[in-house]
Amino acid sequence: MRNEELKVYPVLLAGGTGTRLWPVSRMLYPKQLIKFIGEDSLIQATAKRLSPALDLDNVRVVCGNDHYHEIARHLEEIGIAPAGRVLREPCGRNTAPAILLAVLHVLEKEQDAVVCVFPADHVIGDVEEFHRKLASAIRLAESGLIVTFGIKPHYPETGYGYIEGEGDLEEDALKVKKFREKPDRNTAEKYLEAGNFFWNSGMFVFKASVMKEEFRVLAPEIWEGMGDMVARGEGVLLEDYSRLPNTSIDYAIMEKTDKAALLPSDFGWSDIGSWKSLYDFLPKDENGNVIDGDVMAENTSGCFIMGRERLVAANCIENLVIVDTPDSVFVSDLDRSKDAKVFVEKLKKSNRREHRDNNEQFYPWGSRATLEARAGREVSRVSVRSGARAAFSAAADSIQHVVVVEGEGLLLSNGQRNRLAPGDYFDLDREKETVLENSGAAALVFFHVRLLRGLK
Repeated sequence: MRNEELKVYPVLLAGGTGTRLWPVSRMLYPKQLIKFIGEDSLIQATAKRLSPALDLDNVRVVCGNDHYHEIARHLEEIGIAPAGRVLREPCGRNTAPAILLAVLHVLEKEQDAVVCVFPADHVIGDVEEFHRKLASAIRLAESGLIVTFGIKPHYPETGYGYIEGEGDLEEDALKVKKFREKPDRNTAEKYLEAGNFFWNSGMFVFKASVMKEEFRVLAPEIWEGMGDMVARGEGVLLEDYSRLPNTSIDYAIMEKTDKAALLPSDFGWSDIGSWKSLYDFLPKDENGNVIDGDVMAENTSGCFIMGRERLVAANCIENLVIVDTPDSVFVSDLDRSKDAKVFVEKLKKSNRREHRDNNEQFYPWGSRATLEARAGREVSRVSVRSGARAAFSAAADSIQHVVVVEGEGLLLSNGQRNRLAPGDYFDLDREKETVLENSGAAALVFFHVRLLRGLK
């Protein structure tokens, strides 16, 4: 029986960048916001599978400032009001500070509570079994243990860290003997044979009061730095937050605490850490291919092919990844697809924007996708969300035309309000701000053409 007096707060960690899933995942639009599987983004799927086991009103999300508005929009789309539920980090400092930030937030509202931490970009195949294990983890946490889900390995994976278990606890749990780094192939095979080694899922369940005390004793530098910020009541500021140690919850707490418990689990978990892991998770066609988008494949087998923007034709290939995006194409041997991160680092060093964003940028009011950008001209597709307003102005050195193609709205300029519908067009005023308001239920979409003055 669990203690019904303690509320349960699910905390989703949404600060990752997913470099191994480039070119779809970018720094400003990371994998947790992407719809790889079905109609939901990864963060939406993560939140939805918690119900009905957990109350979604108690969901909290920790994310970076750059992702706040899109995270909030994704939560709103699945019926979770983001106000007061999305905690912003001014910079990334790994999982330990993020988890403590969430714990202190919960303790501001509750005398104590059970906190369940989940990465926002993982997937689970057997949700019923996940709920069963989650109930066991909550009961263990109520007894004062810090529970981590150890995933039963089905093959000698070298891309995950492992946790070694020993002894017996209630709920079929084990004591944590040691955390192990990502092994080489031979070591991973030995772990598999031993039977008491499990993949480190990065999911945790604990009482807020217990984790707070462990931070105070085991990670005093993080505890004192975060405590000072919270005590001032000004929120977390970049200058202060950037001074916190950049460290994981494993290093800061789990490897040092005597309260760690390992709950062996087998519910079809994957961290979707690479194109290969996404391929492994998804159903295949009769030729062992995963096909997404406008793709024609002949004499092709064992491939992951994504062509959402244009036709991709594949002929006589096998064991490849082909990912086509508006500004980049990634082609790789399937088993080496995690090397996508190498290109991200090269793009960073050469100061190219392809590691940071794609041709579409997102704003609180909607998005702008660059369709063409050449010397002297730029063409963009702009989408304004229902009920939102977007302000635009034209620079003195340019002529800017707007053509509405979808939706309905209002043009607010020079004190006048004019209705907009598909086919309407106008020029932006170079002296005054022009506001477009979406008064309809669907998105207001228009093309924005910018031409430098004097060009023929």
